[in-house]
Amino acid sequence: MRRTATSIDSRTPQHRDRAIDGLRALALLAVPIGHWLLGGFRLDGEGALRNASPLSTFEFFAPMSWVLQMLGIFFLVGGYASVLSYRRSLARGESAGRWLRGRVARLGRPVLGVTAVWAALIPVLYALGVPSTTLHTGATLVIQPLWFVGVYTVITALTPYCVKAAERMGAWAAAPLLGTVAVVDFLRYGPYAADMPSWLSVLNILPGWMFAYQLGVSWGEKKIGKRGAWLLLAGGTALFAALLLAFHYPASMVGVPGEARTNSHPPSLLVLALAAAQSGAAILLRDRIGKLLRRPALWAPVVIINLSAMTILCWHQTAMFGAATLGSFFGPIGGLTTAPETLGWIAARIAWLPVFAGLLVAIGAWARRFEAPWAVGSRAARMRRVAAGLLAAGFAVFALGLA
Repeated sequence: MRRTATSIDSRTPQHRDRAIDGLRALALLAVPIGHWLLGGFRLDGEGALRNASPLSTFEFFAPMSWVLQMLGIFFLVGGYASVLSYRRSLARGESAGRWLRGRVARLGRPVLGVTAVWAALIPVLYALGVPSTTLHTGATLVIQPLWFVGVYTVITALTPYCVKAAERMGAWAAAPLLGTVAVVDFLRYGPYAADMPSWLSVLNILPGWMFAYQLGVSWGEKKIGKRGAWLLLAGGTALFAALLLAFHYPASMVGVPGEARTNSHPPSLLVLALAAAQSGAAILLRDRIGKLLRRPALWAPVVIINLSAMTILCWHQTAMFGAATLGSFFGPIGGLTTAPETLGWIAARIAWLPVFAGLLVAIGAWARRFEAPWAVGSRAARMRRVAAGLLAAGFAVFALGLA
């Protein structure tokens, strides 16, 4: 392992920004850990798996979601990396359209792969005796992280406009996005809430998740320094506390079954406050993180995680679901198929985490092929792409309950 780590370190270009890769890896790991800790199952009377959340029972889990909700960091780093990639592309004489097509293809291939494979597996699992309710539960889990890819793709397409905004407004380019979310939150939660249409919250999706991305673009354009980072950290923390204590926003950063309000779907102002604080801290800690990752033993796992980013995102729920589905045939198993209603469940679920991680590594070793460019040109290649598209569409219909 030491030799492997040293080899990876020696092959890393000197200009590589290790801190940015480290922040991305940290945000990536928070996704499976968060879903594995804050998501659970229960067996119904027919032995089928249904989703159950420990947040419904354990309110003290809410602060954990503040740490595990690191999408703000992910979008920050995404904006930073995108603007550098975009600038390099333009310097090579490539068009913005070609740059965007390459980005979209890298995001789309793994999504198409996981949905196509699931579409092929569903009838097989059903024939093997897996209840349809269990299959719908699993399909819902797979869909959960994939919404992020769609939103991220749309925001990535807006990178040229984010760059222009950063050039004109500097670090303040993200302020209108914050203001937009604040206005929508006021309308849907304020004194006029009863008169507002139910679809109003949808207006927060784009500006809510674009906020940290725009900060990343401004950071990449060298428009945010330490003073701006301290302002983000202090201002975000103060706003976060005010929204919790004075305006009674839900404490959990993820949805809690049975609760009327949610912070993340779509994002509320609380999500942006947390993203601002996280972004400020990340910018301030960048140099320290970069120095720390000069150690080969720490740098090697960061490289591996980044090379498997989309695989981790697309398949981590399948790893947990696979273990739970197998366990469901043996009845209630603590931390796996029992409802998250006792403290014992928490201890048992923590014990299951290495199992989920091991399954994800095994699945990922095979599924990483979907991240590589697909063959093109031949008739067989075209047929495979068409088949994958049709299977993915079929899975979407199944997962959304349309069939």
